[in-house]
Amino acid sequence: MILRKTILTQIQAEQKLHRMALELAEKLSGDDAPLIIIGIRKNGEVIAAQIAGYLKKYISNPITQLWVQMDKSHPDTIEISEPLDFSGKHVVLVDDVTNSGRTLLYALKPLMNSYPLSIQTLVLVERMHNQFPVKADYVGLSVATTLQEHIQVEVENGELIGAYME
Repeated sequence: MILRKTILTQIQAEQKLHRMALELAEKLSGDDAPLIIIGIRKNGEVIAAQIAGYLKKYISNPITQLWVQMDKSHPDTIEISEPLDFSGKHVVLVDDVTNSGRTLLYALKPLMNSYPLSIQTLVLVERMHNQFPVKADYVGLSVATTLQEHIQVEVENGELIGAYME
């Protein structure tokens, strides 16, 4: 039997997302360049949509939402929902949990042929096992875990339900 320990309820997760959206809005204050929010499929996509919804209340920048998808064990091909030129735009890459930084690093690949104004990363839960030179700029919750423990973010019907550790 696997024991699940709740680390974020739905209400707590929403509060974390709202706080991160406010931090991002503050960072973009006074800059009207377009913003592209890219969610890593599937859970990152849901989180990106919620962040975009909160941001629309605080900034007037045009916001575009995209998703990126890859096979995390063999990331030769990175698929993005819509080919765009990211030049002159702010980009925020969103995922549910970061562990080693590998997924965020590979998800940056489609951005490398253009010249964004900025690239930032946002994650709901950060584990402390970085192996790659990518660190989240906006973090909902940092959790120290063992390598054997796993963090799961639960999404149901396109809605964030919470996060737990097993």
